[in-house]
Amino acid sequence: MVTVNSQLSLDPPEIRPLDVLAIAAHPDDVEQTCGGTLIRMAELGYRTGVLDLAAGEMGTRGTPELRLQEAGEAAAKMSLAWRGNRRFPDARIDNTIAVRMTIVADIRRLRPRVVILPYWEGRHPDHYKTAEIGYEACFLAGIRKMDPETEPHRPMKVVYSSMYANVKPSFVTDITRQFERRMEALLCYRSQYGGEASELFPEEKEIRERHAAIARFYGNLIGVKYGEPFVAKETMRVDDLMQMGVRSI
Repeated sequence: MVTVNSQLSLDPPEIRPLDVLAIAAHPDDVEQTCGGTLIRMAELGYRTGVLDLAAGEMGTRGTPELRLQEAGEAAAKMSLAWRGNRRFPDARIDNTIAVRMTIVADIRRLRPRVVILPYWEGRHPDHYKTAEIGYEACFLAGIRKMDPETEPHRPMKVVYSSMYANVKPSFVTDITRQFERRMEALLCYRSQYGGEASELFPEEKEIRERHAAIARFYGNLIGVKYGEPFVAKETMRVDDLMQMGVRSI
């Protein structure tokens, strides 16, 4: 099982660089939006990780300690190489200098090649604030003079998970083989998805049906059963037209 660091040490042991890092506001966010992609990348041999900014103490159900434990179980299901939680105040995440510089230090320490962020618009302020903080931290982490004591690092690519955004994705990842493991990871959060059903917390069957329906919609866009959508702000490059996927007609 991957242990979730409830708050990253100021002087941690050496961490092997990650290939892909997803930065999210709360435990269970990535499981809903890009968990299948993280599983697929791990299966391809890449080192994947998740940095959650808050432990979800404002949630109706559960406690921060329980949600961190569940996050560790979910991390194992997704084959993450690393997971941490910054324990920033839930529902009060803000893009301050101190917060940005904390994430800059994390980016320099974890050295990801690709960073996945939440879409930059959303219902919950924590989510779009996380997107803003994550992007600015990725840029600032590449400025050498920002912190002369650590080596600069700027990720090669930043993409945004757009599962719940009403926008056309730049690309969709096929997660057909990974979908069931993604659901297993999500349902590790028994504090959120177990117990008595209500309007806010539907029963497990309904949760599965909802997530399957959304993933089926995006999978259909690329001709597969299940998919996860992403948005990239820059134009994607294609060098070989013969290698482009998805039929036009």
